[in-house]
Amino acid sequence: MPGTLAIGDAVVAAIVAHATRDLPHEACGLLIGTPGMVVRAVPTANGEASPSRYAIPATEHFSALRAARAEGRDVIGAYHSHPRGAAVPSASDTAEACADFVFVIAGLEPAPHVRAWQLDAGNFVELRLVRT
Repeated sequence: MPGTLAIGDAVVAAIVAHATRDLPHEACGLLIGTPGMVVRAVPTANGEASPSRYAIPATEHFSALRAARAEGRDVIGAYHSHPRGAAVPSASDTAEACADFVFVIAGLEPAPHVRAWQLDAGNFVELRLVRT
């Protein structure tokens, strides 16, 4: 049975809105919550400023980590967008992924959609989204 990720409709809407605002570049940010549950998405700058790659600046990552820990939560993952495609991990997503993170991808074509992934033995497996 695939793993699940609980995520609020407002969080999904915020991720899609950020992805739309940052066109034509990939948008990115961090996911705050507890294992298996996202409670908030924190938008960050894309250090790559690219339509096909993203990098979350370390200073923004550490700031989000400190804020999350102050409220008893953690940075459990990251999100980014694919401005011209589906919400499926790319080869660079796979090569640069961390095993303990959840990755939410917002695909903007053909219509906005969001999917979640986690690395398992070097390959991404899809997590079933449970909308809250």
